Amino acid sequence: MNVIEDQLKRKGIILPSSLKGIGNYASWAISQKTVYTSGQLPWKDGQYGALAYEGKIGTDLSIEEGYECARICAMNAVIQLKEAAGDLDRIKRIIRIDGHIQAADGFIQHSDVLNGASDLINEIFKEKGYHTRSAIGVYQAPLNAPVLIYIIAELE
Repeated sequence: MNVIEDQLKRKGIILPSSLKGIGNYASWAISQKTVYTSGQLPWKDGQYGALAYEGKIGTDLSIEEGYECARICAMNAVIQLKEAAGDLDRIKRIIRIDGHIQAADGFIQHSDVLNGASDLINEIFKEKGYHTRSAIGVYQAPLNAPVLIYIIAELE
């Protein structure tokens, strides 16, 4: 079917075929009809190597840059969902997004940053994308990434 992917292509978004984990773990796992992604970092151009952004939101990066970073992480999670499902149209719904926001002391706008991921997922999956979520502030994230997200989705 590929209806969702065709919509992305019309917007100029081509999903890479795969984005493997950088450690000794699975990039995604399926249990019954639930897909769990591993944490997704903001890899530049959807490929491992360089992060699109680094640093703490509130000192090194603005809220707007954090928002964009969360969108990149969400797109990388969509790559994982496609690989797990074989076809994004097999995603019945997005259940949850968890976001870890690497932020400066006193920063309290974690939800504004994670809106980048939520907005993208809702844009891609429409009513199937409306989800629960948690935005958590962390002092230090892997590779100095400003945002790290996990997605849980249900398959048809």
